[in-house]
Amino acid sequence: MKPVRILFVCLGNICRSPLAEGILRYQAQDRPIEVDSAGTGGWHIGDPPDRRSIAVARRHGIDIAGQRGRKVHVGDFEDFDLILAMDRSNLANLKALAPAGSAGKGHLFLDFTLGQDRDIPDPYYEGPEGFETVYHLLSEGCSSLVGKLERLS
Repeated sequence: MKPVRILFVCLGNICRSPLAEGILRYQAQDRPIEVDSAGTGGWHIGDPPDRRSIAVARRHGIDIAGQRGRKVHVGDFEDFDLILAMDRSNLANLKALAPAGSAGKGHLFLDFTLGQDRDIPDPYYEGPEGFETVYHLLSEGCSSLVGKLERLS
């Protein structure tokens, strides 16, 4: 069976999307899923995730320290089956970048995973509690996503 390829997208690819990538990798072990993350901005290309994202992931038994930031590019729309944006602003950026016929691959993370029309908040300017909140939202959404993908296979 061909793996489902999923891309998580946030603004800088150092807080939310690498955390989502790590959570889904952890939750979907031994399943035909490939996952990556990217940012709509290029400020952190090659950088590791924010130390607070690394710390919250570590507290939950997930290692994301080896990930490196990258910027989303037009080829991602061909390479990935599903592109999940952490917030409406990044979803709008994705739709503007999408080649003709591929804009339907992009969705708001919480809307697609939990049916909640809301953003994953950006914890960058918050303390550890903001990252913990984001971790739990992402974990719940990724768990739902794994279930959806299992029902489709």
